[in-house]
Amino acid sequence: MTAAVTVRVPAKVNVQLAVGAARADGFHDLANVFLAVGLYDEVTATPADELRITCSGPDAAQVPLDATNLAARAALALAERYGIDPAVHLHIAKDIPVAGGMAGGSADGAAALVACDALWGTGASRDELLAICAELGSDVPFSLVGGAALGTGRGEKLTPIEVGGTFHWVFAVADGGLSTPAVYGEFDRLTAGAEVPEPTASPALLAALRSGDSGALAEALSNDLQPAALSLRPSLADTLAAGTEAGALAALVSGSGPTTAFLVADEETAEKVAAALPASGTCRNARVAASPAPGAQAI
Repeated sequence: MTAAVTVRVPAKVNVQLAVGAARADGFHDLANVFLAVGLYDEVTATPADELRITCSGPDAAQVPLDATNLAARAALALAERYGIDPAVHLHIAKDIPVAGGMAGGSADGAAALVACDALWGTGASRDELLAICAELGSDVPFSLVGGAALGTGRGEKLTPIEVGGTFHWVFAVADGGLSTPAVYGEFDRLTAGAEVPEPTASPALLAALRSGDSGALAEALSNDLQPAALSLRPSLADTLAAGTEAGALAALVSGSGPTTAFLVADEETAEKVAAALPASGTCRNARVAASPAPGAQAI
């Protein structure tokens, strides 16, 4: 048995999040275009007497350290499948914003799965790991895969997408989180009585990703959850405006929020926008990252 395994896993931004009407099971059909970005958590798995979770890094105090943590659930799911005692210490070094709509918890679940698979030598296939990821949550499979992908169903059915260049981003971190179920609930309230179209991926957006054209991608970005996030947190509109005024090509709420994402032309503009956002008083801090980024991998 290996002494320790550390897995690095990226955050994500949804460059398109098309949301269908609520299904009978409470979920929504999605056309969710994921792009992995270069902000990373690291999960280290070491043998232990029992399953234990620890966490360090920004906002680590907000991360649950019990069985509700997706990293713990991943270890338990893999151990059950292979008849292994889930006696492992999982340490999460956080750098992805917590409860920020960038799939930090999902990323930790994927990373823990890869780390435990290597630590225990289970030899699980990629398809087996992806199946466990899908059981854990809608965003977890993409955290394993990385790069760019279209997620359909509730987001867990992935089709890889070609990306023809590097895209530069700034992410504004808000004070406090937003509950994803609450944002979807607000989406349902705002769309009540209206006909919600079937979610489909935007051909213009997919073409922009393939060509690596930042300007074309800026015109095609969309997030059907943004009105709901702004309804619950109106102050996010000020953050979006501040980033645009500072030179971003486009701005949108990342996933269910409250992190806001700004697509910029180049690294120099990214640094300028990242300095302007906290100075505007509309967010706690800002982070610069490029995409695409690889999925969960041992380092």
